[in-house]
Order: sequence, then structure tokens, then C-alpha cells
Amino acid sequence: MNNKKRLHMHITVDNLEESIHFYNTQFDAKPTKIKKDYAQWLLEDMAVNFAISTKGEQKGLNHLGVQYESDEALATAQKSFEDAGIKGKEEAGAICCYKESNKYWVNDPSGLIWENYHSMSDVEVYGDNEHSECCTPTFNDDKKKAAFSIANPNNGCC
Repeated sequence: MNNKKRLHMHITVDNLEESIHFYNTQFDAKPTKIKKDYAQWLLEDMAVNFAISTKGEQKGLNHLGVQYESDEALATAQKSFEDAGIKGKEEAGAICCYKESNKYWVNDPSGLIWENYHSMSDVEVYGDNEHSECCTPTFNDDKKKAAFSIANPNNGCC
């Protein structure tokens, strides 16, 4: 009996072709299924890091992310995004979500925020200070613009 489970996420996007390009880069994989209005990636090489908090201005999805095992793997992912024309925001030594991490934030073509990161060590605080706004990303006015902004750009996230 196989008890393997897979986390499912379904995201409604503005432009399927642009989003397939983005997610091919994000996952370093091609879709396993493509239809005129749908694409699916069945990824075997990602475990889940699921987090919840009472932080953030709005309830619901805060952001998505991919956790890398090394700074070298994160740098390779960042280069892949940049080579694909996907601009992001690099953040070194961010203190947030009880971790110190290096990060590369990107928006998908519909404006969803993706945190690509490598955590170096545990810390005893959620953010840089008691009122930290880490893990509270906000969108630019134009959600289609591939640029990232966060409530407090001096802080990182999970």
C-alpha cells in the first residue's frame, strides 16, 4: 500500500504562456500536462515546508517559496531567473521567521510572490525587532510588473 501524499496548489493566472515560462524556471522542470487553459507540474523532488503565523496585514496566502539546501543552489536558481529575464530582489542575511537566510524574491506573471531561499541558522526572534514586518510582502500597484516590494525592505522572511 502506497501512502505517499502530495501537496496540491492551484493558482489562477492572467497569462498561461507567461506563467508556464515562469514556473518552468521556478521548478527547473517542464509541465507534465498542458492544455489550452491549464498546465500541471507533478514534482517529485520537493518536500514541503508549510508555515503559518499571525503576522501580515491580510489573512490568507502570504507567499510561496522554495527552500534550497545551499547558497550555491540558491545562486544557481537566481541565475536561472535572471537568464530567463525574470528580475527579482536579492536579500542577504535576512533575519525572519526565527531563521537567518539568504533570499531571492520574485513575482510570477500574475503577481504572486515567491521566496527562494537558503537558511543558515536558527535565531531566537521572529524578525529584526519585536514589531518586525518580515513575511508581510505587499504587491506593487501593477501586479503584472515583475518587481518585488515588501512592507519593510530591511527584513526578510521564513
